[in-house]
Amino acid sequence: MAVSAISSLNQNSVFDINLKNVAPIEIVGRKFYNSKTGEQFFSKGVAYQPTITSESWNTKIVNSGDKFIDPLAEPSICLRDLPYLEKLNINTLRVYSIDTKKNHDVCMEALANSGIYVLIDLPEPDYSIRRNQPSWDIPIFERYTSVVDVMQKYPNVLGFFAGNEVTNDRTNTNAAPFVKAAIRDVKHYIWMQDYREIPVGYSSSDDVSTRDSLARYFVCGGEDVADFYGINMYEWCGNSSYELSGYKERTAEFANYPIPVFFSEFGCNSVRPRPFTEVNTLFGPTMSPVWSGGVAYMYFDEENEYGLAKIDQNGSVHELEDFKCLQNAYREASPDGITREQYLQDSSSLISIQSLECPNEMSVTSTHNIWKASAELPPTPHAKICECLEQVLPCLVSPFTTSWSFQDYFDYACSQVDCTDITTDGEKGVYGEFSYCLPEQKLSLEISKMYHMKNHPTGICPMNSNNVFYNEESMNMTDPMCTEISKKVKASQNAGSRKKASSIKKLTRPKFKNVNYTKPPLDTDSGSSVRFKHSGYAILLISIIFATMVF
Repeated sequence: MAVSAISSLNQNSVFDINLKNVAPIEIVGRKFYNSKTGEQFFSKGVAYQPTITSESWNTKIVNSGDKFIDPLAEPSICLRDLPYLEKLNINTLRVYSIDTKKNHDVCMEALANSGIYVLIDLPEPDYSIRRNQPSWDIPIFERYTSVVDVMQKYPNVLGFFAGNEVTNDRTNTNAAPFVKAAIRDVKHYIWMQDYREIPVGYSSSDDVSTRDSLARYFVCGGEDVADFYGINMYEWCGNSSYELSGYKERTAEFANYPIPVFFSEFGCNSVRPRPFTEVNTLFGPTMSPVWSGGVAYMYFDEENEYGLAKIDQNGSVHELEDFKCLQNAYREASPDGITREQYLQDSSSLISIQSLECPNEMSVTSTHNIWKASAELPPTPHAKICECLEQVLPCLVSPFTTSWSFQDYFDYACSQVDCTDITTDGEKGVYGEFSYCLPEQKLSLEISKMYHMKNHPTGICPMNSNNVFYNEESMNMTDPMCTEISKKVKASQNAGSRKKASSIKKLTRPKFKNVNYTKPPLDTDSGSSVRFKHSGYAILLISIIFATMVF
C-alpha cells in the first residue's frame, strides 16, 4: 500500500488538540502511569529516525546541509507517516536526534492528538558521550539542556535518554560514570528550571559481560540514579520462545528492579519477515509484571534491513511484511496492568533505591564481567568557571586549523607542567577541576601555568605564536570568583605542582613562529564560550588522549 508524500490527513485537525488536556506519563515506583487516569502505561513503540537515504526524494532536505533529519521538525515527514503509525497501533515513538533550532509544534501536536508519546535521545552525532573517550563537558551539557528546553513544553514527551549503549562491552565500563553524571545534571536542571518532572534514563546494550553490573550501576547511589532503564534486546529471533530466547532469564534478573524497565529497542532480523512473536509474550502475564513494554526497531527501512516501511523516490510509503506482522502483534497485545492506587496500597512493591550498593570489580565474581566504573562521578560542568579562565589567564589560545597541531601543543605543555587538573579517569573516579572546560580553555590554562612557572616577561607567553597570545584583560580582573580562580592557578605552581623530572616524558618543542600577535576581537554577539565552541568538536577530546601519552 502506498500514499503520496502529501498526507491525506486533514492538517487543520492537528491543531484542534488542546495540549493542556494531554495527560503526561509519570513514574510511580517501578511503573509508568497516566497521570490523569491512574492507569498503567505500557509502551507499544517504534524507533523513528529517517536518514538522507530514506528521504532522498525530498530535495529541500537533501540540500539543507543538516547533519541529520529531525522527523519531529519536518511536517512533510511526520504527517505523511502519522496514518501508518496509527495503523501500527503504537503509543510511543523513539527519536534519536532532535534539532533544537527548529520548531516541533506541528508534529508534536499531531502525535499528541493520536495518543502517541515520544522518547527522545539527548545526544546528537557531534555532541555525545563517547565510549572510548568519554567526557561530560560544557558542549555536551549545553546540547543536552538545549533539547530539554525545546521539548519540555510538550506533555507527550515521555522521557529523555542520556545515552545509548555508551558502555557496550568490558573494555569501556569506565564510560558509565559520565552518563550517570549526565543523568544527575539533567534531572537537576529540569528541577532548577521548574519544568515538568520529565524522567531521564539510559538505553543499555544487552552485552553479556556488562549487563548485570550496568543495570545495578544506574540505580545505586541515591539521587544520582536513572528514572527508567531501557535495554536494546535482540535475543528473540523468529519463532523463538520465552525459555529459549533468554527472556526468561532477563525477566528473573529484573524482577525486583526498582525503576521502570522496558525494551528500548527490539526486533531481531535474522529471520525475515520478522514475525514479532515476542510481542505476545512481552505484553503477556509472564513478562508484563516486570517489563513496561518496548520499542520495535525501526520504522524506516535501510540497508540494515530492520525497517517496517520503505520510502520510494516519490516520497510514497510502502508497507513491508514486517509492518503487517508488528501491526497484528500490537493490536492483539493487551497487558493487564495494575492501577496506581492498587500499586501504592501494596507497600512490598516499592523497592528502596537507597539500599542498593554500586557494583565494583571485587564484588563481581564472574571472570567475564570485569567492572571498572567508579561510583564517584564527574563534576557538573560550570560555564562560569571556564569563562573565568579566559579572563584571568595571562596566556590564551585561539582556535587551531588542525587537531594535530593542537595535540602537539598539549603534549609539550603537559611535559612541562602537571595537567591532572584537566584530565579524567572514570575507573578511578578522579576528575580534574577544569576537565569539563573547552579544549582551548584547557590548553590556555596549562600554557599559563608555564608562564607563571618560568617567570616570563609580562606580555610574552611561552610558545608564543599565531595561536597563543597574551591576555591584557588578566591584569584588570574584578570578578570575585575569577579572582579566586586566578589565585588557585598561581598557587598550583608551588612545590609539587610541577612533575618530577623523572616522570616527564621528554617531548620536542612544537615548531612555531615567534610573532607579535594581537588578541583577536571578541565576538560581540556571543560569549567567549560560544566563540570557542565552534572551533571544531573533533578536538574536544584531545586532552584526554594525551593523558595516555604523557602520564
